[in-house]
Amino acid sequence: MRRVPSPAVVKPIPFALGVAAFAAIALIDSPLQHVGEHGRLPALAAGVTAWMAIWWIGEAVPLWWTALIPLAVYPLTSVHGERFAENLSGTVLPYVDPYIFLFLGGMGIAAAMEQWNLHRRIALAIMRRIGVDPARLLFGVLAATAAVSLWISNTATAAMMLPIGLALLRELERQAGRRLAGFGCALMLAIAYGSNIGGIGTKIGTVPNALLAGFLFQERGIDLSFPQFMAIGLPFVIVFLPVAWLMLWRVGRADAPSGALGRAALDAETKQLGRMQPAERVVAIAFIAAAGLWISGQPLTVWLKPQIESFALKTAHLEAAIALCAALALMLWRSGGRPVLAPRSFRRLQWDALVLLGGSFSMAAAVEASGLSEWLGSELAELRTFPAFAQVVLASLATVALSAFASNAATTAVMLPVLLSSVSPENANVALVSAALASSCDFALPAGTPPNAIVFGSGYVKVPVMARTGALLDVLAALLLSIWCWWIVPRLIG
Repeated sequence: MRRVPSPAVVKPIPFALGVAAFAAIALIDSPLQHVGEHGRLPALAAGVTAWMAIWWIGEAVPLWWTALIPLAVYPLTSVHGERFAENLSGTVLPYVDPYIFLFLGGMGIAAAMEQWNLHRRIALAIMRRIGVDPARLLFGVLAATAAVSLWISNTATAAMMLPIGLALLRELERQAGRRLAGFGCALMLAIAYGSNIGGIGTKIGTVPNALLAGFLFQERGIDLSFPQFMAIGLPFVIVFLPVAWLMLWRVGRADAPSGALGRAALDAETKQLGRMQPAERVVAIAFIAAAGLWISGQPLTVWLKPQIESFALKTAHLEAAIALCAALALMLWRSGGRPVLAPRSFRRLQWDALVLLGGSFSMAAAVEASGLSEWLGSELAELRTFPAFAQVVLASLATVALSAFASNAATTAVMLPVLLSSVSPENANVALVSAALASSCDFALPAGTPPNAIVFGSGYVKVPVMARTGALLDVLAALLLSIWCWWIVPRLIG
């Protein structure tokens, strides 16, 4: 993987703006300084969040430096508890989140694919199947990623699709003889956005969907079946994918290769690769096995939980273990006297992205622990005074905004009970479903979702480009979800 280019110098304007925003929000008296039992902690968390967001968007310093801000601030506060040890552990543990190790294992598999040119073989095969016109290829990657994400976690999907996307991109760059910065950014974002959008389509696609189903049953007595959920989520996925593609094509068309690669050129490249080497087969088997186990992650977790009751096993733990075991197996397996995953291949890994992921998770954990997420949710208390449809739109927009800085699962867990007591009772089902699905529609920042952070590690994605493209998609998704849920939810669940 390409390394993320870091700024050579500090950019003074966004640097100063970030520090000023932190000082203003955290220190100046405001309602955030007096939030019930949380006191001034929400203001502190809001200040750090604004500081990190400004530095990330403005690229004031190398992005992984920004990701270390929670380590410098939160252990000295009482965000996670009264004792120093509690704050230290609450700040540090997100940097060793299971998703970090899932990403690490996925990068190891990708490095092995590159070591043996399996990525080129896959790229050529996909090009032959989809067609090599850049616009069609971009949509093909977006749709394929979304299809996978219907059934496995968004993060696992992104980790699995990233090496394939990079392989496609590098083959196009080799044929074009130049770096495709714009098209490369669009292709990487297609993997992130496809992962996020696809997860909306099924009941098991992402954690917020399961939270919604459980909440509706416990609080409203509604048992939302798998087909019912698909009837709500899948049509939105199908409709929104072309919308996302149009936005991404605006980013990628500027330097997209002109015309399609000839079929003869593809045949020549395939012939040049020759027959599949034994090491390639080993990597392919490891990749397919990992993907198959990721797909089976949820039932495997359910089966394993009673076997290891002393450990609070989550699907994320299992997915990370699968990725690491696949990478370790490739390191230990030898072909022709050489390890299938050689130590030198680790130089290609994007270690900076691991820090970025950890910083994003730590920031989100502080937003939740400080009471900031609760305060943001409580600001919707006057929602029921608005017209019914406006309530749904505002609920969706607020959820999308909150999910930019807190995890999708935490956003859903906070917003569902707040919305239930805030919106009109006859309007509750529509607002709850729309808001829960909207929590997966965060496209604007690397910190928003793990898939966003994962593709950022490719080195092609620029935060300002992601922010401009993603912010508009955030709003469009919230509006389209509101319209769709307003029509379909009463017809399915009342």
